[in-house]
Amino acid sequence: MSKAKRASIEVQGTAIAVVTHGASDFISLTDIARYRNSQEPFAVINNWMRSRGTIEFLGLWEKLCNPDFKPLEFERFRNEAGSNYFVLSPQRWIESTQAIGITSKSGRYGGTFAHRDIAFEFASWISSEFKLYLIVEFQRLKDEENERLKLEWNLQRTLAKINYRIHTDAIKETLIPPTVTKAQASLTYACEADLLNVALFGQTAKQWRDAHPDAEGNLRDHAPLEQLVVLTNLESLNSVLIRQGLPAPERLLKLNEIAITQMRTLLADTNLRRLK
Repeated sequence: MSKAKRASIEVQGTAIAVVTHGASDFISLTDIARYRNSQEPFAVINNWMRSRGTIEFLGLWEKLCNPDFKPLEFERFRNEAGSNYFVLSPQRWIESTQAIGITSKSGRYGGTFAHRDIAFEFASWISSEFKLYLIVEFQRLKDEENERLKLEWNLQRTLAKINYRIHTDAIKETLIPPTVTKAQASLTYACEADLLNVALFGQTAKQWRDAHPDAEGNLRDHAPLEQLVVLTNLESLNSVLIRQGLPAPERLLKLNEIAITQMRTLLADTNLRRLK
């Protein structure tokens, strides 16, 4: 099962938690109830669940969405609803009917949550105005998530094309990493990160800092996208070479040769230029 994603929206000054399980969104009834009574939100939820109309709505939702729903227990609650002695909590509803539209847990991320269909119905009972603002903010949250997913998908697709070109395209002469000298190859770099820095950038992190004393960040913070893509590939390749037992000088020469080849391809790639 995929991990639940948590988010928060603000509705008329009230923070409302939203939890997404797969394709289903659950909104905190506890937070919505705080809009009406910040001290005793659970009392507000329990009062809402005493209503016959609420029971009928919850039962209909479960019949449509939950094959394990217990209709006999639902009928008992519906018949008792509205009487002076009738009391119903979310926990009792869930345990008796095996409902899935409402969840109730204790703990740090606890509280009572409901499927958005049910949460909107509860918000309408709280305040019609509040419900409309809740729907607007919730839809804004989902639109932002969709835009973010679309951007991530486009980025992954473009990087996939770039990596494919690395292995297939003819290389054009352009700006590339400097070739490692014999003196550099003879040195033993205690830090594997610096070995990669020399292979790709032609210098260690300290050499870059000495040359740029006023610059913020480090060598890699100032690297363009092409170099970052190659750096990711070099890190993976270096781990393979280490497992093969190659000493640092030999790994440096091989990684430098690969960096030169890949940078030539990337700098000629039109997809990468459009990505910038």
